[in-house]
Amino acid sequence: MVACAALSKRSRGRRELVLRTSAKVNLALEVLGKRSDGYHEIATVLQAVDLFDRLKVEAADTLSLQTDDPGLPTDDDNLVMRAARLLQKASGVQAGARIRLEKRIPVAAGLGGGSSDAAATLWGLSRLWALRWPRARLQELAVELGMDVPFFLGPGRAVARGRGERIEALPGGGGYALVLVNPRTALSTREVYGRVPAGWHASPTGTARVIEALRARNVEKIAAALTNNLERVVEPMLPVIGRMKAALLAAGALGAIMSGSGPTVFGMAR
Repeated sequence: MVACAALSKRSRGRRELVLRTSAKVNLALEVLGKRSDGYHEIATVLQAVDLFDRLKVEAADTLSLQTDDPGLPTDDDNLVMRAARLLQKASGVQAGARIRLEKRIPVAAGLGGGSSDAAATLWGLSRLWALRWPRARLQELAVELGMDVPFFLGPGRAVARGRGERIEALPGGGGYALVLVNPRTALSTREVYGRVPAGWHASPTGTARVIEALRARNVEKIAAALTNNLERVVEPMLPVIGRMKAALLAAGALGAIMSGSGPTVFGMAR
């Protein structure tokens, strides 16, 4: 489980679990069109990366959240608290938890930090509360929190379809490194998707090329196949996207693309 690598577990006197929650990038992201339910149909290839938040869950009578980022809410506006309450309600558990979140993944950056934290909350509380729900059951619950959350309860690389809830594992490996560049500008996913023009239609051809290249384990082909059709929506808002990509390519990256709804850009190298 990518987002749920336990760092320590103590049982002397108090029960707690410390988790590290990974970020992700999108090797491919294609918005295919708007659905009748208001969501967008997508095809995306998600890759976990070695950038982590740290989450500690400890037994308590009530639910509470603390964070080292003063800009983050600690009430139900935070996905961590929403995940905790969702699991509490779905399981019927009366117990609470004291949750501590240390942020290292930039917020609203296209890296899935909030979704990863929410997934780790589901996984960690399932164990703290002795539910031990299997991954598939937690993923069904995770769909209610956001399209990236189920991914973080699964393998480190996957293709997701629908609105992100239909996940298929992809083989690991690949022999490449990623360099992430963030302009320190937060960007709302809701705002970006809200700017997708009416009548937008696309085919998942780029996603298919990335999957083919991954299965061939050919880094040059993977880099050449990187795709994100949301760039055309985001770059007019933030021209720095194009400049970051150009800088990465000039520095020797084999390919560069925006991750998710941005604004983080990553370059691929051997």
